[in-house]
Amino acid sequence: MTTIVIVGGTSGIGLELARRRVKAGDDVVITGRDDSRCAAVAAEIGARCRGVAVELSDPGGIGAALSGVERVDHLVVAAIDRDQNTAADYSVERAMRLVTLKLVGYTEVVHALLPRMTPDGAVVLFGGLAKDRPYPGSTTVSTINGGIAGLVHTLAVELAPLRVNAVHPGIVGDSPFWSGKPLDAIIARTPIGRLATMADVADAVDFLLRNPAMNGVNLNVDGGWLLA
Repeated sequence: MTTIVIVGGTSGIGLELARRRVKAGDDVVITGRDDSRCAAVAAEIGARCRGVAVELSDPGGIGAALSGVERVDHLVVAAIDRDQNTAADYSVERAMRLVTLKLVGYTEVVHALLPRMTPDGAVVLFGGLAKDRPYPGSTTVSTINGGIAGLVHTLAVELAPLRVNAVHPGIVGDSPFWSGKPLDAIIARTPIGRLATMADVADAVDFLLRNPAMNGVNLNVDGGWLLA
C-alpha cells in the first residue's frame, strides 16, 4: 500500500492528482490552509483520503501540523500562490511571503516528513515556466521557480537514495486560474496545438514518482511552448 502526501491538494492540479491516486488504491493525505475545507475536500475524494491544515507561509508551524502523518512513500508539494511584482513597483511584503511559502516552506515540508519517508520514496516539487519565460510582473515568481530547480538538485544529492524531481507546468488551460481566459494566441504558438491540461501535469507527476531512474530532473510540461 502506497501513502502519498499532497501539499496543496484541495484545488487545481493537486486535487486532480489526489483523485487519481485514491482511484488507483493509494492512501492520500491532502493539505490546504483551511481545516474545514481540507476535511470537506477529503470527504468528497473518498475514504482513503484525509485532510490536514498546513500554512506554508508560516514554516515554524509546519512540523507540528504534519506530526500526525505516520508514513510517507511519495510526497508532492504542489501548493502555489501568485504575485504580480516588478522591480519598479516592488512590494517587499508580497515578495517575502511568496519566497517564504515556496522555498522555505517547501524545504521545511521535506525536513518535517523526512524521518517518515521510506528509503525508496520520491518527492516531486512544483515550479513553473516563468523561470524560463518571464513576463511583466513575474519578478518574484520567476526567481522562486528558478530556485525550485536548484532546490531539486541539492535535495537529490543530500537525500539520496530518496529521489527528488520537479514539474514545471506552462499555462494549464483547464486549471481554475486559466480556464475561460483568452488563450488563443498562446495555443497558436504551442506545437501540439493545445495547452497542457491538469490531467497531463498529474500524469507527469505520476511518472516522476513511479520511474526509479528519474532523479534530480526538472521536467517542463508545456506541449513544446518554450520552443515557439
